Amino acid sequence: MMPKSKIMRRLEGGERWWAAEIILRAFGLAMLGLCVAASVWLYGAVHQPPPPHEARPLEFLAALASVIGWSLGWSFLVVGPGLFKLVPVPRRRGSYSIIFKNDGENR
Repeated sequence: MMPKSKIMRRLEGGERWWAAEIILRAFGLAMLGLCVAASVWLYGAVHQPPPPHEARPLEFLAALASVIGWSLGWSFLVVGPGLFKLVPVPRRRGSYSIIFKNDGENR
């Protein structure tokens, strides 16, 4: 396992760090800008003068860029470095295992 860098240790520890705040939130704004640009292009591509047409691969790519840009953009803009903060997970009280009754055998 690779040793963690000083930057990742600071982010995971939840330490307030203004450089990370600015950079990660600016990345969120950039992703929202990508979302807007892809959505505007997609709207123009879908409403071209010829009658409705089959979706082209580039239109699928623009829709994918729009959804990913929206999702990443809002998460980085709102939460920022908090996305990398480690969260304690409680241990399970009991253990269980899944037992399949029929393992492919005919009984």
